[in-house]
Parts: sequence; C-alpha cells; structure tokens
Amino acid sequence: MKNVVVVGAQWGDEGKGKIVDWLSYRADIVVRYQGGHNAGHTLVIDGVEYKLSLLPSGVVRPGKLSVIGNGVVVDPWHLLKEIETVRAKGVAVSPENLVVAENCPIILPVHGAIDRAREAARGDAKIGTTGRGIGPAYEDKVARRAIRLCDLAEPAVLRAKLDYMLLHHNALLRGFGAEEFNADAVFKDIMEVAPKIAPYIGVVWSRLEAARKEGKLILFEGAQGALLDIDHGTYPYVTSSNTVAANAATGSGIGMRAIGRTLGICKAYTTRVGSGPFPTEDKGELGELLGSRGKEFGTVTGRKRRCGWLDAVLVRQAVKTGGIDGIALTKLDILDGFKELKICRAYKLDGKEIDYLPAGQEAQAKVEPIYDICDGWEENTRGVRSWAELPSRALKYIRRIEELIEAPVILLSTSPERDDTILMKDPFED
Repeated sequence: MKNVVVVGAQWGDEGKGKIVDWLSYRADIVVRYQGGHNAGHTLVIDGVEYKLSLLPSGVVRPGKLSVIGNGVVVDPWHLLKEIETVRAKGVAVSPENLVVAENCPIILPVHGAIDRAREAARGDAKIGTTGRGIGPAYEDKVARRAIRLCDLAEPAVLRAKLDYMLLHHNALLRGFGAEEFNADAVFKDIMEVAPKIAPYIGVVWSRLEAARKEGKLILFEGAQGALLDIDHGTYPYVTSSNTVAANAATGSGIGMRAIGRTLGICKAYTTRVGSGPFPTEDKGELGELLGSRGKEFGTVTGRKRRCGWLDAVLVRQAVKTGGIDGIALTKLDILDGFKELKICRAYKLDGKEIDYLPAGQEAQAKVEPIYDICDGWEENTRGVRSWAELPSRALKYIRRIEELIEAPVILLSTSPERDDTILMKDPFED
C-alpha cells in the first residue's frame, strides 16, 4: 500500500474535495499541506453540501484523523467558524480528530487589508486574489516576521513579533492611503482567540512519523492546482505557495520516502478564476453553457469562473512538473449532448508549433490553441458508476485525453455525489 498525494492538474476547482473524500475511506489520516482559506472544496454527501476551505476533506468521515500541516497559513478565526459550521451539519470535530501544526503561520486581519489594498492599486493588472491575506502571510513567513501558532503560548514573544510585523505593514498601508492597525488592539484579539484554538495545536511531523511507522495510510490533500504553483504556474497570476506534490513532504514535515503516488485531478474541460492567461477560454455561448451546466462559481468567493475546452498541453505540463502518476477525471457529465468536443493538443506561437506553455507573460498571452476534434455523445453519463455503461464516444474522448497528457485516467467522477465514481485502478495499491 502507498500513501497518496492528491493535486489539481489545472487552475484549481477540479473537484479535489469529492475525490479526497471518496479516497479517504481507505486512508487513516488526511493531511492538508499548503494554501489557506482561499481554497474551497465542496462535498455533496447524501444530498448534504459541505463547503470547506481550511479543514481537510476527510473531516466528514468518522474515525479519520484530519491534519493541517505547517505549509498551510491559518486564519484562526476562520478555522473556528468553519469548525462550528460543519458541526451544525452533524460532523464531529474535536482535538481527537483534528490537529493543526504548531509551526503554521497565522493570518491576521492586517494581511487581508494589505492584500486588498494592493489589488485595488493594481487596477486592471490585478492578480485576482481572494483578498483574504494569504499572499502577505506567506511573505511574512519567508521574511521571518510571521507569527506562528506556537507563539500563542508565549505572549511576550508574540507581542514583540507583532510590533515588528506592524512596523512593516503599517508603512505599506500608509503608502496606500489605507487605515493602519493598532498593535494593542490586534494583540488583544489574538489573546482572545488563543485559548479557543490551543486544543487543536500539535506536533504534526511527530504524529505523522509515528503513523508511518505503524503502517497507517496517509492521504495528502493539496489546494488550488499545479498551474497556480508559485514556481511552475502562470506567474505572476498564481497563488503564493507551491501547489505541486513535492510540497506535500515539506508542508507536513514528513520525509519524501513516505510519498508513494500522486493522483492529479482534472476536469473534462477547463476553468479558471481571476486574471491570467487562458489559451482555450471561450468567451461566447460555449463558455456560458459550460459555466451554467457545471455551476462554475468559486466556493470561497462566489466569483464566476472562466470556461473553455480541455487544454491537454497544460495538463501534460502539470503531469511532468508535478510527478503525477494517474488522473481522476471529473465533470464528464457536463459534456453530455455536445455534438463535437475539442482538446487543445499544442500551441502556435509566432507561426511555430510548440508543445508547452512558455514562461514569459507576453508569450503566454500570444499562444493560440491547436485543437483535436472529437465526436460528442447524446447519452447521459451523470451518475454512471460502471466503465462498461459509458457511451463509446465518451470512452474515445477519455482515451484521447490519456494519449495527449501522457498519463492514465484511473478514476472517473460522474456527479458531485460521493458514490458516483468509477475506479479503474486503486491509487493506494501497487
């Protein structure tokens, strides 16, 4: 048996929440290893919808340990609110089944203020962040001025760090003409939330190492997608962390050898939230149709997603940079009834055909998709739970995707419901 990392193979919103939830029945521990509460997962279980953004998707399954690793930036107020929200729907969450790494950086209200002020100053060149402070919190981590969860137990240290942090951030806010933060008020707010979050704080790396020695199965859950990776994504229109599977080890404190297999999640078409390049985007009727059928609105922000045809060039690139062993294909049912389907197999740039997305911003904006045309199908695939029941043309579409992305489709999702899933190969098994 192998531990598995689940990553998005596009720009996020691929349906990772459902897949992680579905796989978590096999795992003993589910670990979230990067991102913040800017990344949302929607689960639908027996008709009940759960919207998660910080809690690992495995939290809805009884008997599983959910872990928030050190690679995550944590807004303690949001985490407590999310815990109460899922409790109200009958999900038991306690320090017995949720542990948060003591070395997680904390997101403070000042981080959100900086985030929003920057976006406003960028005007039409905005990145498209959620404005929740994730980027500024990661900046503080790298600049060695972050306040971490472990600091909540050391008020004197925390206060000194807070003064130093606000010296920096208030200068920025002053420059933007925005309201500055008072250190005494912020310190008071942190001290009020500290005892509420303290029971969940633990030494995650040690817990995971003990679990590894005991032979327990660990499922690592990434947020966003590979194309939003700070190094390998469509920079600068990316998130502030490494979203690829290699960060599962760093972001949780477990050794690389504990990572066994990487499962990439990919929609049967492509979507993107916010600004940045999108070679296969359709701004006309097709994009509107995909968006309405697929209910393409952000879980966290409610923003409408941009939609277009499947871009196999980008998914193939994500497969290579992310070490993806197999793909879980989601939302195939959204394509039911299309007479023909397109898959981008390559790009044209300055009259030449290329098989990758270049790093330069101007080059990314100029690439033109080169499409393969596939026959669509009239049959209904929603809720299908057997490979044999799929229309022959849907099977051909899947096979062509496999050829172009150079990775097998080992799992297929045909609706948001947990059990509407077809498994071709168990990612936990050799």
